[in-house]
Amino acid sequence: MEAFKRILSIALLAIILVIMLGNNSYMTTNASTNYRQGSPVRVGLFTRDLNDDYIVLLRKNFEDIQKNNPGEVSFSFYNANFNQSTQNTDIENALHKGIDLILLDMVNLLEIREMINRISQFNIPVVVFNRVPFSMEAIKSYKKAFYVGTDSAQGGTLQGKMIADAWRNHKQLIDKNKDDTLQYVLLVGEKLNKTSIDRSAYSVSTINEAFIKTEQLASPILNWDTASAKDAVDALFLRFGNKIEAIISNDDSMAIGAVQALQKYGYNTGNKSQSIIVVGLDGVSEAKELVSKGFMLGTASQETADMTNTIYTVGMNLVKDRNPLEGVSYKSDETGVAVLLPYEPYTGPMFQ
Repeated sequence: MEAFKRILSIALLAIILVIMLGNNSYMTTNASTNYRQGSPVRVGLFTRDLNDDYIVLLRKNFEDIQKNNPGEVSFSFYNANFNQSTQNTDIENALHKGIDLILLDMVNLLEIREMINRISQFNIPVVVFNRVPFSMEAIKSYKKAFYVGTDSAQGGTLQGKMIADAWRNHKQLIDKNKDDTLQYVLLVGEKLNKTSIDRSAYSVSTINEAFIKTEQLASPILNWDTASAKDAVDALFLRFGNKIEAIISNDDSMAIGAVQALQKYGYNTGNKSQSIIVVGLDGVSEAKELVSKGFMLGTASQETADMTNTIYTVGMNLVKDRNPLEGVSYKSDETGVAVLLPYEPYTGPMFQ
């Protein structure tokens, strides 16, 4: 009889423990579902540079989403100013104060695994966006993580095609020293960055695959910054003069700076014989205006409204435990944890 009582006591204790663990598991699993209680989904957008031309457009679109969905979502915006420690602190504070969804543009992509691990401890969904990690393994490690970005290789390819087409149709205006070789400057966003590497490699390789000989004159690393690009191209023009026949920029911000520098010397103001090819990437409004005026050859454009809506939809799906791509117009890439939005060419009348 005593033995039976001991067995019964142990069984009851085991049942109680299972119930307690089950409740704790339920609490953990639903840590990010407070929105169901009638309050807006709290979204934090953490960026390396909130003043970046492309990010400015994304922010405006997110603010419009909040305005058009009153009571459903509340955005907070955080600027790391290129400082990973600042971003770490901002995210840590948000995790402790309470947040339902993190949209993350990492300062240092080499630390992405540590960041994903930390966020996962709070069971908060995270959408990494903009600059692409070298590997998706960190994203794969957490079921509530996803990447939304652009196809950088395809964007670089479009830049190369725009230049190759211009060379074929207007070579007499572009090949200023008549050496049958395209001399170019490459404006690089970052050194150890897959986005920069892909855009750079595919733009140049596409030109070469069109049987156009090329010579790289310089490839300054300019951190995606307009002012830095303006200063760099100013110095390079003083060094090389009109030997520069094309400027390939990893993004529109640096392309805009390049045009500003060239215009100082009377180039790229609408005179076809005094024009140097400049191509950008992103499709920001200022760059499109320069293209339309013939001051830039073109840009690989990606509609920011499409990007914003995709990031938002994926994020809300993660918050609500749905398939991340439910209601999204794009399929995941081969990793299964990323979706890459395509670019479209945007060209103007530079040599027409």
